[in-house]
Amino acid sequence: MTTDSSSTAFAYAPKTVRRAKIALSCSPFRLKLFQQMRNQSVPIQQIAEETGIKLGYVKEALSESRIEDKLVWLINVGLLRREVDGQGLTDSFRLTPLGRKILAEWESKTEIPAPTLVNRLSHWLNRWLKLSL
Repeated sequence: MTTDSSSTAFAYAPKTVRRAKIALSCSPFRLKLFQQMRNQSVPIQQIAEETGIKLGYVKEALSESRIEDKLVWLINVGLLRREVDGQGLTDSFRLTPLGRKILAEWESKTEIPAPTLVNRLSHWLNRWLKLSL
C-alpha cells in the first residue's frame, strides 16, 4: 500500500483490491450493511439473527458467532475495522479506506455483485489457507 503524493488517498495493489472484492461478494452480507458502516459503526447485534434480515443487512439469519467469524475475515482482508472506545475494542464495525473505495465503485448497484464459481473457489482457498492481504 502506497500513498499518492497528490492526495491523501491510498493506492492499493490491484491484487489486494481484487481479493477484497471477492471476499465481499462471497460474504453473506448485503450492500446496505456496508453503506451503513460507511456512515456509522454497526453493532454485531444488529447484523445477527432475525434483526439482520429485518434491517436488510444479511441474506440469511446467522448467529452472532457466525457473523463475527465472517466480519473478522473481512477485517483480515482489509475491508473493515473494529470500533474502539475508552474501554478497548467494541462489538461494532466500520469500513476501512479500502472498504470505502470498493463501496464507492459499487454505489450505483442495488446489491453486491454475485461471485463467479472461480471467485468462490479462490475465496474458499484463501480462507482455508488464511491468506488475507
